[in-house]
Amino acid sequence: MYNILVTGGAGFVGSHLCEKLVESGHHVVSLDDYSMGSEDNHIEGVTYINGNTQNILSLIPFSVDYVYHLGEYSRVEQSFEDYEKVWQSNILGTKAVLDYVKQSGAKLIYSGSSTKFAHVEVKSPYQWSKASNTEFVKNFCEWNDIEYAITYFYNVYGKREISHGKYATLIAKFREAMKNNEPLTVVSPGIQTRNFTHVDDIVDALILVGFNGIGDEFGIGNDTDYSILKVATMFGGKVNTLAPRPGNRMGAPVMDQKTRELGWVPTRNLKDWIKTLKENDWNVK
Repeated sequence: MYNILVTGGAGFVGSHLCEKLVESGHHVVSLDDYSMGSEDNHIEGVTYINGNTQNILSLIPFSVDYVYHLGEYSRVEQSFEDYEKVWQSNILGTKAVLDYVKQSGAKLIYSGSSTKFAHVEVKSPYQWSKASNTEFVKNFCEWNDIEYAITYFYNVYGKREISHGKYATLIAKFREAMKNNEPLTVVSPGIQTRNFTHVDDIVDALILVGFNGIGDEFGIGNDTDYSILKVATMFGGKVNTLAPRPGNRMGAPVMDQKTRELGWVPTRNLKDWIKTLKENDWNVK
């Protein structure tokens, strides 16, 4: 049994990770400022601390064996207007987390972003900060002989997605639109592709990489990609097309070779998930 800290543990991915770690018998602590997390995501057996990662040294005055750092700002288009939050969370917050792992001797598992591998005309504050952080994390850990692994998520979906407000995820927004008999909004041109990956597959890989992986480029993504218009078609709703937005990439390659070499294979797929939603939410067979 290990002592494990999960930043962002009350969030979408973080809550699923906490749940799986507790089920495996580990002692889990969550540090979350609830800017995107929710108390509704609390898992029995997890110790929850409400606070910002910038204050991690005072909020977590004890050592742990592993730190899963998921607690960063994580939206592309919205980050243009939230650049101050991006700076505070992704730059200053992550610097503090690195200071913590240096002091505690914990292994760091950092959740990077697959946007690092995408080519866009205008980089969003989110994309810039996450790409910069992966380089900083790698170098800081090597300078200070800290054990680390850097992971990259590809468009996570599943239970506990944020479904309302400007931080809502695409699959959750489509689900809510269908339930409310509203059109599905697709940003032009609609042919941009994404590798949608179920949150349980993400968590399986995170745990595998956390205990066995060392270094960079542990991508976690489903090989099958879909255009946004194709996903809307799979839901079956009416589509409203929105104007193009800065920072919106056309696609990104899945860099998951190192993760698969550890024995990870995604076992869930988006088609089955949408079929389940149709059957359970609005009774479409």
